[in-house]
Amino acid sequence: MKRWLAVFSFAVVAAQVASAGPGDFHSGGLIKDYGKFADVPAAKPLPADTHFKVAMDVVDGGVTGEVNSIFAIAAGFINLQHANGIPPEQVDIALVVHGSAHRDLLNEKAYGGDNPNAELLAILQSYGVKVLYCGQNAIKNDIGAGDLLPGVEMTHSATTTHVLLQQQGYALRP
Repeated sequence: MKRWLAVFSFAVVAAQVASAGPGDFHSGGLIKDYGKFADVPAAKPLPADTHFKVAMDVVDGGVTGEVNSIFAIAAGFINLQHANGIPPEQVDIALVVHGSAHRDLLNEKAYGGDNPNAELLAILQSYGVKVLYCGQNAIKNDIGAGDLLPGVEMTHSATTTHVLLQQQGYALRP
């Protein structure tokens, strides 16, 4: 009997997951135009006192004219946790930017027009997200602090930043 109950339970959960698809993703209640996620009714609820500290490595630049996918993932993480009862004050995110993603941090003048990431980065920062830019990459690409969007912090290096964040309890989301 227990075996059949387990098989039946598995089949019900599998059917719920199998019927899901790309159309099940939606924007959240906090960051409305960015950060899609899907509800997972079968997932165990999170304790109300859950506190996240996540470092996201942003090395690949976004497609020209589009928002960087990792910035959108950060928005989705905030939206997802909010939907699961975790307030944004309990979600600490640090975006560690280097590599070709440097272009996604440039202000309008340095970008050569409207940067499609500017709005989302400002929204993320309003939720406490830190945007940390690798100084080694800045020197390599001849980018000064005056070329960056408001709120972007220059660091010594991406590696140094990741090590310091891990020492502060941040988990790496590669």
